[in-house]
Amino acid sequence: MAEHCGSLHHREGELDERIVGFYESLRARYPDFPPYGPDSPWMDMPLNVGIDHVGMHLTFSERGDAALQLIDELARRHGLTIYDPQGDEITRPAELRVQMEPAIVALIEELRAPEH
Repeated sequence: MAEHCGSLHHREGELDERIVGFYESLRARYPDFPPYGPDSPWMDMPLNVGIDHVGMHLTFSERGDAALQLIDELARRHGLTIYDPQGDEITRPAELRVQMEPAIVALIEELRAPEH
């Protein structure tokens, strides 16, 4: 699956709603199209999105750490599995990798709140 998602040839078909929800929530906080904020964690934009995956290259910094926390929470919320090719590590939605910072928790709660 990882090799397929990393290739330039993506599968055709219906979009997975979980991928769409994940991507839309993620880019609401960290856009991958201009204008980019100064806290952008992305090293390569736009993100690599297919019907069954979202590929991301994160900066190795505090900006990347904050984004990773949000990625973990969104993957868990949408029932997605995370694959990290650097360590050949797979993380299931129920296995949160890092402790959440209060600012990220507040952002997640804001995203969860019903629209007014």
